[in-house]
Amino acid sequence: MNTPMQTSQNNSAAPATPAAGNGKRRGLLIGATVILIILLIAYGIWWMVFARHYESTDDAYVGGNVVQVTPQVGGTVLAIHADDTELVQAGKPLIELDKADAKVALDQADAQLAQTVREVRTLFVNNSTLTANVNVRTAELEKARADLTRRQQLISTGAISKEELEHAKVAVQGAEAALQSTREQLTSSRVLTDHTSVEQHPNVQRAAAQVRNAYLNYARTTLPAPITGYIAKRSVQLGQRVAAGTPLLSVVPLNQLWVDANFKEVQITNMRIGQPVTLKSDLYGSKVEYHGKVVGLAAGTGSAFALLPAQNASGNWIKIVQRVPVRISLDPKDLEAHPLRIGVSMDAVVDVAQTEGTSLTAGAARTTPAYTTTVFDTIGKEADARIAGIIAANNNTAAAAR
Repeated sequence: MNTPMQTSQNNSAAPATPAAGNGKRRGLLIGATVILIILLIAYGIWWMVFARHYESTDDAYVGGNVVQVTPQVGGTVLAIHADDTELVQAGKPLIELDKADAKVALDQADAQLAQTVREVRTLFVNNSTLTANVNVRTAELEKARADLTRRQQLISTGAISKEELEHAKVAVQGAEAALQSTREQLTSSRVLTDHTSVEQHPNVQRAAAQVRNAYLNYARTTLPAPITGYIAKRSVQLGQRVAAGTPLLSVVPLNQLWVDANFKEVQITNMRIGQPVTLKSDLYGSKVEYHGKVVGLAAGTGSAFALLPAQNASGNWIKIVQRVPVRISLDPKDLEAHPLRIGVSMDAVVDVAQTEGTSLTAGAARTTPAYTTTVFDTIGKEADARIAGIIAANNNTAAAAR
């Protein structure tokens, strides 16, 4: 049984428990608030010192050249020297077409050039012949004039008749006409050969152009690799009849890749050409870093070049933050150590701390070709050598004299 004193003590002690709980809760809230404030201050310091100097995106993908191989002449496919995923070196044959028709045309052009060289040589020989004829006609005219002079001196003595004198005059006129005709023939012949040689004669050059064209068509039945790279998208098959310009396969040079990073329009304000970029690929994970530089900015947003551009003039328009492709070059050493493939995802972080560089919209115009290939140069040189050989073989005066 509780005494009145015990009841009084119990009543006085009961309110102490809620007060202790409130104090503890208040302490926890104050502690959490302090920690949150510290975190916010730390984040603010981190953003001011570090984060605000970087712009990042995971909307980035590897890009590269996809070089389509297309025939310059039509024909039937006889051989395919490379297949998908295989490495090919620049200049190595990829596709071979039937050469039969091109070989016939080339042989005809060779024969026509040889015949033309011989005909032009005849023109030069005719000049010498006509020059000799002019000398003969000149001598005949001088003889006729001398005969006429002697007869004119003898006519007064009666030693010759008037008829014989008239015959002498007619002989002079005939000799003059023959000389004039021969001189005109020589002039006409020289018009065809003046200021030129057999090799540079227009007729020979025209026939040589036909040989060059025929040889190019013949050589183009073999399709070389225009650049070193890997075969992709092969669609050509053996025995297929292909027309000029038909895509047969593609060559992808994996040592000439770049990254197209799609930054939000609000992120490119401080971007400049030449700023360093750190990249990571999903292909290798976060342990492998690539290094690059900003090299340019696309001329429009991704949606502007989409197959179906957004119609922002419609009444139910909703503003969406657009993304602008920024091109980033890659360090060749990084590519060599860890090869990439076109289309793989990348994470890009651009250091925008230095804003003194060239603006992305103020790039200088290129003065040299961005890409070149020399695999087709030898075809023209081979054609020139073939033409020179045919001309020399048919313009050998010493051999002809023997």
